[in-house]
Amino acid sequence: MKQSKLSRFIAYYKPHKLLFFLDMTCSLLVALTGMGYPIITRILINDLIPNGKNNLILITSLVLLGVYILRACFRYFINYYGHVMGVAMQAQMRKDMFNKLEKLPYSYFDNHETGKIMSRMTNDLFDVSELAHHGPENIFIASFTILGAFTYLMIINWMLGLITFAMVPILFGISLFFRKRMLNAFKETRVAQASINGALESSITGIRVTKAYTNEEKELEKFEVSNKEFVKARTKAFSALAGYMTSSSFITDLFNIIIILGGGLFMYAGNINVADFTTFVISISLFINPVNQLIQFMEQYQSASSGFTRFLEVLDEKEEIDDGEKVLNNVQGYIEFKDVKFGYNDKEILHGISFKLESGKTYSFVGKSGSGKSTIFNLITKMYDVDNDSIFIENVDINELSRDSLRDSIAIITQSPYIFNFTIRENLMLVRSGITDEEMKEACKTACIHDFIMNLPDGYDSKIGEGGTMLSGGERQRLAIARALLKGSNIILFDEATSALDNVTQEHIQDAINNLKGDHTILIIAHRLSTVIDSDKIFMIDDGNIICSGSHKYLLDNYDDYKNLYKKEMSKE
Repeated sequence: MKQSKLSRFIAYYKPHKLLFFLDMTCSLLVALTGMGYPIITRILINDLIPNGKNNLILITSLVLLGVYILRACFRYFINYYGHVMGVAMQAQMRKDMFNKLEKLPYSYFDNHETGKIMSRMTNDLFDVSELAHHGPENIFIASFTILGAFTYLMIINWMLGLITFAMVPILFGISLFFRKRMLNAFKETRVAQASINGALESSITGIRVTKAYTNEEKELEKFEVSNKEFVKARTKAFSALAGYMTSSSFITDLFNIIIILGGGLFMYAGNINVADFTTFVISISLFINPVNQLIQFMEQYQSASSGFTRFLEVLDEKEEIDDGEKVLNNVQGYIEFKDVKFGYNDKEILHGISFKLESGKTYSFVGKSGSGKSTIFNLITKMYDVDNDSIFIENVDINELSRDSLRDSIAIITQSPYIFNFTIRENLMLVRSGITDEEMKEACKTACIHDFIMNLPDGYDSKIGEGGTMLSGGERQRLAIARALLKGSNIILFDEATSALDNVTQEHIQDAINNLKGDHTILIIAHRLSTVIDSDKIFMIDDGNIICSGSHKYLLDNYDDYKNLYKKEMSKE
């Protein structure tokens, strides 16, 4: 049975039960000590001052000072350790969300921007952690203080106490009235904030392209759309909040008028003396302040509640299912597609693709963008799932294979391989532990990048910037090839790895690929036919179908579509 949102939130307190108990204990003591001032004030006005008990006045003041010192200590514990607990809970939520993201299927990231995902993990969870810390203690302190203050007000004068208490339902009635409106408004604000983060992340990531094409105005226009949506959503939220706060503040102000009016009439009738009325007026703030605290808590609750809802939306996403149990051993690189049909978003991408790839050979897939080439690679790596008995690796149905086992056997090199802001050595050692210097150098020599690395000031210990910004496109590609070799995978996929490179750099990459031949099954997606003419077999894909396949020479001699495409490309060289 699915847990409620509240029970799932409470579950994050369980590892911090002792700290939570101490936090609530200190909150109780803060509420109790808060009653000291009005009680002592009444004693002073009714007894000690009129009867000239100066020694007791001094003693009472010192006692009150001691109480307030203790209260300060309790507040310090709440503010420090309460926040520590909130941050620990936030860290656990962030960890749960990160673990969940790691388990989500590839298709989830097709439909969700990075910036928006980051917004859920940072902005949303920060507000949730603030609620986790302040929420329970605020409710506890406010509720206990209201109860204690009301009891004391009733002791002073039960008629004025009832009149005061009668105003509370009106305040909470206003809260309930605005609650739904505020909840929706704050949820829209979250969505708008995530949109801004998404636009910002996209713009910063592509800043070099923006500058290269002097595209700053268009980027500003795109960002401004999200920015205006945020202003609109935030304005709506503030409208709901303003109505809520203004109405509640007006009701609070009525307290003072009613107390003055009621107290004046009761004094005139002899139902209350000056000392008790003075104490009542002083004590009324003890009652009103926690009521206002509860009202203000509603804003924090609405904001955090919408954030926690968005957090749970990620946690409740359907995970990538791995029903396969078989583990690949001694992978040679045999791959077979049998009448593979696949599509998503109600559109079929592949219309019955069939082919066999033998181990140790090089295969290339060419065709226009959107023809289905990358989809084939995504199916081989189980980024997307297909029906049983259609794709085989080493003669084993891909659906019977463990996802981790399959992906450990395959290395992928994309058009823009991601290089971390580490040293070259650290980037190479990410793929597996225990890599020796000799293995690293051998892989880099095969990838034709060892000489370049050795000419850097710090060699393999050189920093290369975020995303490898200190390297050229070709250098990043060759480093990615070395990293793939160190992974120890016998199947290597090149997904348009040379499409954005100049001819000289392309030759270096081609040399690196040629060095891999024989020992690895190599699959290449390419736009330029000139990069794949040495492949053992070329598949030409069009609209999700293989329209021809064979060696470069065979295709030139037998298929006009391929010949015309090759001639057209050569005329541009």
